Amino acid sequence: MRIVIAGGHGQIALRLERLLAARGDEAVGVIRNPRQGDDLRAAGAEPVVLDLESASAEEVAEVLRGADAAVFAAGAGPNSGSERKDTVDRGAAVLFADAAEQAGVRRYVVVSSMGADPGHPGDEVFDVYQRAKGEADAYVRTRSGLDWTILRPGMLTNDAGTGQVLLAASTGRGPIPRDDVAAVLLELLDTPATAGLTLELISGSKPVAVAVKDIAGN
Repeated sequence: MRIVIAGGHGQIALRLERLLAARGDEAVGVIRNPRQGDDLRAAGAEPVVLDLESASAEEVAEVLRGADAAVFAAGAGPNSGSERKDTVDRGAAVLFADAAEQAGVRRYVVVSSMGADPGHPGDEVFDVYQRAKGEADAYVRTRSGLDWTILRPGMLTNDAGTGQVLLAASTGRGPIPRDDVAAVLLELLDTPATAGLTLELISGSKPVAVAVKDIAGN
């Protein structure tokens, strides 16, 4: 498979790229900073330099054309202000969804945030982030040309993955290693029956493959 990942230098994206490359898939990571290209190549991915805050849908669609799936894993980052939460976490997500439709890439997986909600109250930067992610998720759900799955992980950690997770429409709060988020993303890409689902993810007791299979069958 050829998988195009927005935010290709993110911590989860790099892990996913390694998993894809290890099994012989073609991972393409969209990055804004060309200096990050070596890190992607080291992970086994092909870097494509494109700024999702200024690119057109046509430019992004050109990168996506011929892909089997798209993953939106971009984010403005923890040190960014409210303005970039809107331009990246909402705006770039909307752009990437539009471009995927334009390119005819139906399978579309989003890395969102637990608690994302267009109506999330508050004026702090994190509140703006939760609204931006919620608005992006709501937009993706309206796209009839996408077989979308939205994944909302809990508190992300850099602990070693256990391969044991809880994946459900609602899980409650909890931590989840980034390793395990990447493993779940890989399994979701292989499980088109999860299309149309918004799922929360925390550490749990089910092996990743079993958790995804179970949720796909519900």
